[in-house]
Amino acid sequence: MKSLRELYRIGTGPSSSHTMGPQTAATQYLQRHPEAHGFEVTLYGSLAATGKGHMTDVAIERVLQPAAPTRIIWEPQTFLPFHPNGMKFICLDEAGQPYDPWTVYSVGGGALSEGEDSVSEEPELYDLNTMEEIIHWCQESGRTFWEYVEQCEGPEIWDYLHEVWTVMCEAVERGIDHEGVLPGPLGLQRKAPVYYTKAKGYKANLQSDGMVYAYALAVSEENASGGRIVTAPTCGSCGVLPAVLYHLGNNHAFSEQRILHALATAGLIGNLVKHNASISGADVGCQGEVGVACAMASAAACQLFGGSVAQIEYAAEMGLEHHLGMTCDPVCGLVQIPCIERNAFAAARALDSNFYASLSDGQHRVSFDRIVRVMKQTGHDLPSLYKETSEGGLAKIKQ
Repeated sequence: MKSLRELYRIGTGPSSSHTMGPQTAATQYLQRHPEAHGFEVTLYGSLAATGKGHMTDVAIERVLQPAAPTRIIWEPQTFLPFHPNGMKFICLDEAGQPYDPWTVYSVGGGALSEGEDSVSEEPELYDLNTMEEIIHWCQESGRTFWEYVEQCEGPEIWDYLHEVWTVMCEAVERGIDHEGVLPGPLGLQRKAPVYYTKAKGYKANLQSDGMVYAYALAVSEENASGGRIVTAPTCGSCGVLPAVLYHLGNNHAFSEQRILHALATAGLIGNLVKHNASISGADVGCQGEVGVACAMASAAACQLFGGSVAQIEYAAEMGLEHHLGMTCDPVCGLVQIPCIERNAFAAARALDSNFYASLSDGQHRVSFDRIVRVMKQTGHDLPSLYKETSEGGLAKIKQ
């Protein structure tokens, strides 16, 4: 598995796979061909089907248009074999003749791949790539998940996670004070400021749930408006983990060091899914985005409350298991309905998963590794209209 820097990416929304990934691809292609007199970019499958709602064309043109005229071609019915988020870049010479085509895929979380045989420039830092192997290492060494992260990444990972945590907190705080309408044709009002204000008026037990909702809405609404967020593991699911950690940090006075340790454990959970399955909504549906975010937040919360390695694994397993089969069906291709509310409910479910696991001894029948395999198969069994194409499910309700 690769560094947590590849999972926790700091950038702008609304979509890691449909905005951040294509923008990175455009940047790389321009660096290869600064001499080009024009560019043609063909978007395939899910990228084309929901690209306008996700501002894919805007992200690409923002990079290429200042250098040379850029044409975007939309092919929503054409799915390239490697991944639903395919795109092809072509240069045009002075005579308008094409040269050096480059096909690349945005595979989730802002990451790019050139296909099955592509070789990543990023090194593999983790030699253990399943939960079973990591738990065995923990039991043999007497250490826990965050210590395995530190061993593989080195102590410098804490500086990066400090930056990640800072950006997450800033997104929460901007979002709970940011009123108005989100961009796009839905005319969706921001809800975080209202939820935050109302929650403060409730008794402690209800106030806790309300605050978690408000924090998740805050970050998700910042993402939907193109604000600065952290993929956790994606833009579309970026509100879950910050909401849980911000809430617990405020209400239980956990130190920043313990929050960073929880971030490391959450990142390890997300990394395992990314390596062994997928975190791309276009590939496996929203279970790979919000479901994985819930698993990450469940594990982080369980660790903060002193959970054993077995209990942390159980919490993560439940967070993912109970999102199995969740479709990715954004209305109008926007990361708004149902994405924003799903972040809020997943954050609350993460806290429930932690509590349930904490009451147990950590023993259970279905392992985290098994549920990751099931999630991958379930996602691949879903018809494409339920995987970020805006052709099925809630997406059929246009406005």
